[in-house]
Amino acid sequence: MPEDPKSSEAPNPAPSGEAKPAAPPAKPASAKPAGPVPIPWDSPLSARLKEQFGSGIEPFSYLGQNYFQSEATLVPQLLHLLHDEGQFDYCVDITAVHYPKRERAFDLLWILYSFSRNERVRVKAQFADGAMVPSVVLLWPTANWLEREVFDMFGIHFEGHPDLKRILLPDGWKGYPLRKDYGIYQQDQEWVQINLGIESGQ
Repeated sequence: MPEDPKSSEAPNPAPSGEAKPAAPPAKPASAKPAGPVPIPWDSPLSARLKEQFGSGIEPFSYLGQNYFQSEATLVPQLLHLLHDEGQFDYCVDITAVHYPKRERAFDLLWILYSFSRNERVRVKAQFADGAMVPSVVLLWPTANWLEREVFDMFGIHFEGHPDLKRILLPDGWKGYPLRKDYGIYQQDQEWVQINLGIESGQ
């Protein structure tokens, strides 16, 4: 039987003016998950100090790290109480963060440890640029070097420190490298030229 000529014909292409099927709608971008946030810290220690200082301090916990957000004027008394009554007998670190656009440009942070309770606590407060921060060297001898490093890197002065001078950079160095307005490649060109006799490659 002869083959039907219609069955062997190629299918007709769609007319050039015919619209193509619409692409499926793009899936909406998933919202970025919210990160962890501080939560209130409730403990016998925080309750006792909160009762004493009122709104001057706020106890928080962030990812298991307990800390007091304190008014700057209360920091000396709060640190003394944590040392004397809270038995936080070791100052692990003192550090700072610079926020140049903020009125009180520095966050200062004291990290303390109690050997008897195997417990850490932090004290955080805001200070203006040029403020004199009370030294805690008499409470914790390790604060001597820690305060010098904060002075060296941020230019923060600790009132009552026995010998506040640079600890990492030379005494005559200009500027404070961990301030956010200190360029990442910035150097004290004059010091390098005078003391090393070379032009800085930075």
